[in-house]
Amino acid sequence: MIKTCIIGASGYTGAELVNILAMHPGFSLDTLYVSEHSVDAGQLISQCHANLIGVCDLPLVPINDEILRKMASQYDAIFLATPHEASHDWMPQLAGKRAIIYDLSGAFRIADKDVFSQYYGFTHECTEWREQAVYGLAEWYPHQIAKAAVVAVPGCYPTASLTGLKPLASASLLSQTRPVINAVSGVSGAGRKASMVNSFCEVSLQAYGILSHRHQPEIEAYLGQPIIFTPHLGNFKRGILATITAQLVPGTTQAQVDTAFTQAYADTPCIRLRDRAPKIDDVVHTPFCDVFYQYDADSQYIVVTTAIDNVLKGAAAQAVQCANLSQQYPISAGLIPALQNVGTL
Repeated sequence: MIKTCIIGASGYTGAELVNILAMHPGFSLDTLYVSEHSVDAGQLISQCHANLIGVCDLPLVPINDEILRKMASQYDAIFLATPHEASHDWMPQLAGKRAIIYDLSGAFRIADKDVFSQYYGFTHECTEWREQAVYGLAEWYPHQIAKAAVVAVPGCYPTASLTGLKPLASASLLSQTRPVINAVSGVSGAGRKASMVNSFCEVSLQAYGILSHRHQPEIEAYLGQPIIFTPHLGNFKRGILATITAQLVPGTTQAQVDTAFTQAYADTPCIRLRDRAPKIDDVVHTPFCDVFYQYDADSQYIVVTTAIDNVLKGAAAQAVQCANLSQQYPISAGLIPALQNVGTL
């Protein structure tokens, strides 16, 4: 069994990690940590998230410097569901020892120090792990993830966007025209602490982060070309729907497009190619990314629609896919019922 802990367990993403790992056949979920100053410190996780009653009743332990110094040698897997700054500051103490680190913040997704500083608002000083961290887009980098000491789990918007675009990029079918990505997220993407900007009663459908969202350079880095990305906040709890418009290279046929998607996702249990445009309700509370595309060969334009649960496939479920790869389990073990009781590969 893989001895495991979660830091930042009381948030939405942390609670989903608890729910998955507590029932995963290959992981032993030993300890849940929260910030020293968290209002949840000392409570049981099931007191904060009632859906975990009977699933996991571990206490939320306040973390401190002494615990941090010891934990990398005590665990096989550490999940960081923490703010970017915390992951950045703690990584030198955690990485490169016994534990493999799965970081769900944005601290190690962008290799370029200057780009990171521009979009995240602080200077990245952890050069070693910024350069060595492997991007955890599970279906696209499985071999690299399997060997990584630090996995930078992608953001929810990049997961939805890259899953729709990378088959076309991989097949060299994208033109140089910038793909246009419009994506709508539920309010859970802003985290558990409510504010006036993400309170359910205050939210209406609205674009934000226009031409400046921190996920834009992340998408561009792993797609390999510039994009136009516009996120929106919607008046619903969870899920992301992305609508992507891209121009393909002249002469691209429908058969080439079909081949690009079917080959990319032929053996990927958490990616479902659909015969009609998906809706968010199709994927909420699941680890799936649903993908649909429509191509017009005359104009060479394609529209790709993807749908994910932002807290699962866009965060916790993908982190567990990465951990499965690291620990030699099938990629979707513990996530899809048919794979709940499988052994190692």
